[in-house]
Formats: sequence, C-alpha cells, structure tokens
Amino acid sequence: MLLVTGPVTANMREALERTYRATPAPKWVVAVGDCGRDGGVFAGSYACVGGVAEVIPVALHIPGCPPNPMQLLEGLLALLQFQKSP
Repeated sequence: MLLVTGPVTANMREALERTYRATPAPKWVVAVGDCGRDGGVFAGSYACVGGVAEVIPVALHIPGCPPNPMQLLEGLLALLQFQKSP
C-alpha cells in the first residue's frame, strides 16, 4: 500500500511513478487529505502536478485537511472490506 499524504509536485512525479512500478502486487494507493486528493491549497501552483490520481491509479481517497485518525482507519477498513467482497 502506498499512502500519499500530499500533493504531487513536478519534482516528485517521477519518484512516485517509480515507487508505484516497484511496488509488488496487489497494489493499493491511498490519497490522504485534500492535498493528496486534488492538490488542496497547492492546486494550480506552477510546481504542483495535482493530486495523486493525476499520476497513478488511486484505490481510495480519504478527504480532510488533515483527516483525523478515525477517518483514516474507517477508510482503510472499508478498502479491506471492498477487496474481500466477491
């Protein structure tokens, strides 16, 4: 599981892509917070590519700025339940 907690910058795009390719299957990417989801307050900046989904496929978005620990746990448990169901 890749847990991305911030916006993707132009400098980090390649590193994120390489990390995703190096991650063994099954791959789950979780975009945490508003910044991970869509760039948050950094959206539109010259240095910001945007949210994680602009670069790699995302399995789960957890909204918030930042999300509290219960929101993180609920999101991760929901992802596990979704993956177990036929």
